[in-house]
Amino acid sequence: MSNRILVAYFSASGTTARAAKAIAQAVGGDLYEIRPAVPYTAADLDWTNKKSRSSVEMNDPACRPAIAAPVENMDQYDTVFLGFPIWWYVEPRIVDTFLEGHALAGKRVIPFATSGGSSIDGATRSLQSHCPQAKWVQGQVLHGNPAAWAKRVLAD
Repeated sequence: MSNRILVAYFSASGTTARAAKAIAQAVGGDLYEIRPAVPYTAADLDWTNKKSRSSVEMNDPACRPAIAAPVENMDQYDTVFLGFPIWWYVEPRIVDTFLEGHALAGKRVIPFATSGGSSIDGATRSLQSHCPQAKWVQGQVLHGNPAAWAKRVLAD
């Protein structure tokens, strides 16, 4: 393996994007945004509306929103930081699309999340169930300094 690092992230509001960019810069990783083929609108993200796109997706465990473009040459990476906001106590369904659409077997995958109050525990269990062949590292909901956290995780 080449020991290259990918920082893949999905961000609805920009919060996760900011953390991902700080992590990529801190660890010298390549940045990849998990972009939906059909971008989310503000109405799509209204979690208080049971008929909004995000609510409909999250209520369907089999839902896999399409991604605009896959990671090119995933083979070159052996470590993947995977960032996302917590939605309904787990990762958004588009993150499952990413996991199931890329060869992550044997790669070290380090999840990080942004959340107003949820833990990453539900997402950790869900992520591992979607991609059991990856080498999962305990992730964290990030508050404060994502760069320092990323450097600590890599040093362990």
